[in-house]
Amino acid sequence: MTSAFSIPDRSAAVATPASNDVPVIRQYMRIAMRWRYVILGATVACVLAGLIITLLMTPKFTATATIEISREANQVTNFQGVERETSVADQEFYQTQYGLLQSRSLSERVATQLRLVDDPSFYERFGISRDEPAFQLVNGRYPASGREIRQRVAGETLLKNLNIAPTRLSRLVDIRFTSPNPEFSAKIVNTWSEAFIQTNLERKVEATSYGRNLLQRQLAQQKERLDESQRQLVGYASQERIINLPAQSNADGSTSERSIVADDLASLNTALSQATAERIAVEARYREGGRAGASSEALRNQAINALRQRRAEYAADYQKLLTQFEPEYPAARALKSQIDQLDRSISNEERRVSGSLETEYRGAVERERALKARVEQLKGSYLDLRRRSIQYNIFQQEVDTNRALYEGLLQRFKEIGVAGGVGVNNISIVDQADIPQKPSSPRLLVNLAISLLAGLGLGAALAFALEQMDEAIADPAEVERRLGLPLLGSVPKVDGVTPRDALLDRKSDLVDAYLAIQTNLAFTTEHGVPRSLSVTSTRPAEGKSTTALALATMLARSGKRVILVDGDMRSPSVHHLGGVNHDYGLSNFLAGQEDIAPLTFDMADLGFTAMSAGPIPPNAAELLTGNRLSLLIERLHEHFDHVVIDSPPVMGLADAPLIASRVEGVVYAVESHGIRSTLVKTALARLASANAHIFGGVLTKFEARKAHYGYGYEYGYGYGREKAEAKG
Repeated sequence: MTSAFSIPDRSAAVATPASNDVPVIRQYMRIAMRWRYVILGATVACVLAGLIITLLMTPKFTATATIEISREANQVTNFQGVERETSVADQEFYQTQYGLLQSRSLSERVATQLRLVDDPSFYERFGISRDEPAFQLVNGRYPASGREIRQRVAGETLLKNLNIAPTRLSRLVDIRFTSPNPEFSAKIVNTWSEAFIQTNLERKVEATSYGRNLLQRQLAQQKERLDESQRQLVGYASQERIINLPAQSNADGSTSERSIVADDLASLNTALSQATAERIAVEARYREGGRAGASSEALRNQAINALRQRRAEYAADYQKLLTQFEPEYPAARALKSQIDQLDRSISNEERRVSGSLETEYRGAVERERALKARVEQLKGSYLDLRRRSIQYNIFQQEVDTNRALYEGLLQRFKEIGVAGGVGVNNISIVDQADIPQKPSSPRLLVNLAISLLAGLGLGAALAFALEQMDEAIADPAEVERRLGLPLLGSVPKVDGVTPRDALLDRKSDLVDAYLAIQTNLAFTTEHGVPRSLSVTSTRPAEGKSTTALALATMLARSGKRVILVDGDMRSPSVHHLGGVNHDYGLSNFLAGQEDIAPLTFDMADLGFTAMSAGPIPPNAAELLTGNRLSLLIERLHEHFDHVVIDSPPVMGLADAPLIASRVEGVVYAVESHGIRSTLVKTALARLASANAHIFGGVLTKFEARKAHYGYGYEYGYGYGREKAEAKG
């Protein structure tokens, strides 16, 4: 047997769309229409309350003055003041100004300036009445001892009625004050703006004066430190015989000095580098001069080149003579003698060149050696100076630091002396407050609009709250959504006619509804409509007996042999439909009677056979406990195609679960707008504990006009609709 709440997949065709498929707007409209009187009542109550409150309110007048707050003051000099300048993106400056406009000190200053602290009419105007001694009039005046308390209260009162409204993306700020007196409101706003400008100037002057005095003390201290550090530096230099040459100042303001030893070492090191380079060049030429006639000096010597040219000419002439004469020929011998003389001259000249290169090389080597010795001597002196200059450099850095601090403080002191006496201001009044001509509050239309919105909101909240607390099954979609039951169909509520008469009228809406239920029931099992089923509900009078009667009638009209068994032996009803008594029926068979025929009767007008409940037993549950009911269903199947049992309600009784466990399944009737879903879930849980198979639910006594979603559940098509319209 399948689980209590499961059905075959073919039954999916009977399910109606869940409420989640309904557009949200339609859901809200449904809630609003259902609880429209609640929403309307809340709205009317809020509007009336708003109207009464508005009429009882004292008219108040709001005066407005506009001031401009610049990021930086229009400076007459090029010097900066003590307060730091604010950048373009620095919103902290403006937020600070807004806070200063609403400061307690400014409000108390305005109250003192206008003499509101000791003015009884001021406190009376704003409804301030206290039992403190500071507010007790003595001869028409307040006591002087409570002036501080009254000043604080007056300042708090002004702040409560003040509003600072900056204009977005601008430097303009509106100062607004509201009171029952228009002249008083204008006076407060104008005094407030002027007092703010005065306090701003005073704050700058105080800051400049304080800064000047502070800088003057710091200058004196820094001057003493600078003098002391200079004395330490000079004394140490004299003691260690450190002589430095002054040089130009660095980019960071410090002064760098160079010693004489460092300058000598640098110059001699440069000379040594040049001597080394010259020695290397001379040595290279000297090495080349070792090869006779092959040195670059010899090749560049003009005298040697001239001798070689002459020798070449004589050699050419000598070779010409040899082609005609013997070497002993006088002319040839003379040319040969001249060639030999030229060779000796060339050799002597080359030896002279080599000798000069050697002399130059030895001089370069000696000069390099002397420079190296001097550089090494200066290195030692420089390292010794470096060791002795460590403390000197420390003193020099301290002097540079003290001098930079002193010069910075001195420059700042001069700037404050000039900028502090100019008295510039970055706040100006754009528009002074005029006396308001009409009250700013109460505003009747605005208050009524707010009351209307508040009423609608309150009504909507109440409607949603009532909707959430309402557990009634309002429409067919909630059978599946709330109870988890497949919906077999919904049955309209029938007024003015009995269910039997409605079933006899084949054009009635009731017949159409149960025909749809029979069709959906055919998809719940593999063999179509279940052969045995019971119809039950949570409590009495939910339409279960009508559903059982209608299902039996619809099955009989489809050509099936059907028997309707009245299983409610505590409150039988089927015998009334047949016009018989219940002296014989189900209880007789369960008690042991074997003959079934005397226990049944025909309902010819509806086309099926019925069995009454029989005599009411002392305990119906005891009769249902045995196997006699299962035996009865088996024997009835021998003569009938379908057995429909009108079961008792589930709640509080054991009869319905016992009957449900003996049949193929249960059709569960749920009354629309008549029972809470929690009770139905409890009853379904009892059936589930009995391993009952529930085919689905039938929503009885359904009224489409009360449904949550007013579409898809209308009855009557064709003649049915015409009949409905005729009734309307």
